[in-house]
Amino acid sequence: MFKTPDFIQLGKQVRSATAEDVEHALNATRLSLDDLAALMSPAAEPYLPKMAARSSEITLARFGKTTQLYAPIYLSNYCTNRCVYCGFSADNLIKRKCLTIEEAEKEAMILHDRGFQHILLVSGEAENAVDVEYMEAIALRLRDKFAAVSIEIQPMSTEHYHRLFLAGITAVAVYQETYDRNLYKKVHLSGKKSDYDYRLETPARVAEAGMREVGIGALLGLGDWRAEGLAIGYHLHWLRKKFWSTAFTVSFPRMRPATGEFEPLEIVSESNLSQLIFALRLFDQDVGLIVSTREEARYRDGMLGLGPTRYSAGSCTAPGGYGNSDGDAEQFSVGDHRSLDEVSAIIREKGFDPVCKDWDCRFQITDY
Repeated sequence: MFKTPDFIQLGKQVRSATAEDVEHALNATRLSLDDLAALMSPAAEPYLPKMAARSSEITLARFGKTTQLYAPIYLSNYCTNRCVYCGFSADNLIKRKCLTIEEAEKEAMILHDRGFQHILLVSGEAENAVDVEYMEAIALRLRDKFAAVSIEIQPMSTEHYHRLFLAGITAVAVYQETYDRNLYKKVHLSGKKSDYDYRLETPARVAEAGMREVGIGALLGLGDWRAEGLAIGYHLHWLRKKFWSTAFTVSFPRMRPATGEFEPLEIVSESNLSQLIFALRLFDQDVGLIVSTREEARYRDGMLGLGPTRYSAGSCTAPGGYGNSDGDAEQFSVGDHRSLDEVSAIIREKGFDPVCKDWDCRFQITDY
């Protein structure tokens, strides 16, 4: 199984890079992990325009002028974990809700009618509220209505992931939050999520279950973002070698205001975020890079074509929020409130193509 490199050493590796190392990485055809460290380093900051240009060139070559659009559906805000940074933490006194299967289907059809064909089902981590039977029932109802149905819920066993794959789930996102093992203990106080290793092993279980796509990432604002980015690179590199037929994505969630009033432990600027995105695009030319509505519209518009390949749009982070948008019990506040049509219009203005469907489960080969 994947073992996280020592986080302190990752930070030292990043900060020891020189301008010569950065230039070597920019000229390399295939980047090593040392090259990735160089592009994450303080020494790379003066090279951001060159990194952006190279990232744009690679993205155009690999993905064309497309930006895939999706929307999340929050199924439940029940959670048994005590995570100091999360609005759904068991400690927070919020109105809790779990959608019925019928309510979840209704939320999905609202998004379907708005034009979405890729949806992400999200929940707090509470197995007594959202278990495999519940997710299976929803997947069976939605799989013929959407091109792709992804999930971001509590980690499961390989057997349960395979069961959901057979029911129609196409992808799973599970973020380590922080690859700093010591910090992980400090911000995950109790609950199953406090088990660092079980969570770290989840992407491999997802791939072993046959899922078409696996998403990884870290919550930016907890640990040293440069070391987190390099740790993501190590994890992605290991997953690529182990599961060569699986598609992978990386998401870049920056901390947003949420119930509990937790303040970020590390400030991650838009410039820092951009450097992280460009570096990972140069390192892995085929990985999907996701920028969600956590970011402001201005920033997302400016990043079009420079590296990200997938955007969320028209997002609500409260269970049942599309049918009843009262703003209660959100996991966090979003930064970009624009609708699918508004985001699509900007994408077209920039000379790119908004894509609501680029996959169909009917094309998947299951027998050889």
